[in-house]
Amino acid sequence: MKLLHIESSLFADQGVSTQLSREFIDGLRQQHPGLSIQHKSFASTPIPHLDAEYLGALMTPESERSADQQEKVRFSDQQIAEVQEADILVIGLPMYNFGVPSTLKAWFDHIARAGVTFRYTETGPEGLLKGKKAYVMAARGGLYQGTDLDTQTPFVKNFLAFIGITDVEFVYAEGLNMGDESKDKALSSAREQIDALVA
Repeated sequence: MKLLHIESSLFADQGVSTQLSREFIDGLRQQHPGLSIQHKSFASTPIPHLDAEYLGALMTPESERSADQQEKVRFSDQQIAEVQEADILVIGLPMYNFGVPSTLKAWFDHIARAGVTFRYTETGPEGLLKGKKAYVMAARGGLYQGTDLDTQTPFVKNFLAFIGITDVEFVYAEGLNMGDESKDKALSSAREQIDALVA
């Protein structure tokens, strides 16, 4: 099996979502010793946001692309290929200002491509990356799960389903900025959830 690990925390190794996702992967590795793992850290290697130049490159016929356009398309192609090859996605997901990190949104934009990761049909869009499993380690400073302020969960679920990934598990660590007792309780709860998933 192949696993693609996305670390979207601005704090890299110090991010709680990063630490929890790594702990989860360590547990998976014990269950699957042959697991192949690819890490992507958006703190060390940020994902460029889509702009008019990127879209222009994607819309230009391959034979007419400039060298710069070819490089832009190659980058997006690489992001898609990594997801296509993965059996499992693990996403470390902090909450910033009620949303996902902008670099994660940028990565979503690169891997959403009509005719490649989804297609339009007479009955609506169909995701083409089926048969994969995704785990999301969500770290929040406050308490948002199950409230209208939790925009992350439906957004991430809807996007992944749009490209065909409908088997998604969330692990939540909430109240991390509400004092030491709250943080300890949140981390303990998240680790219990992780242990249950890898058991």
